[in-house]
Amino acid sequence: MAKGEGFERHRQPWTQDEIQKLHTLAKKGMALKAIAKALTRSEESTKDRAKADGLSIAKLR
Repeated sequence: MAKGEGFERHRQPWTQDEIQKLHTLAKKGMALKAIAKALTRSEESTKDRAKADGLSIAKLR
């Protein structure tokens, strides 16, 4: 898949709704991949946002 394709919205600002959802899913102990998919964000973006908000996301081993 070429860069820029797929469901990722590049560098879009996070909405209050998305942030709320991120917090909820992270607290449920959902994996990063699943959270990113639920938010249609890249894992990188999701991880950065979680870090900025002081959230820890479960890592699947």
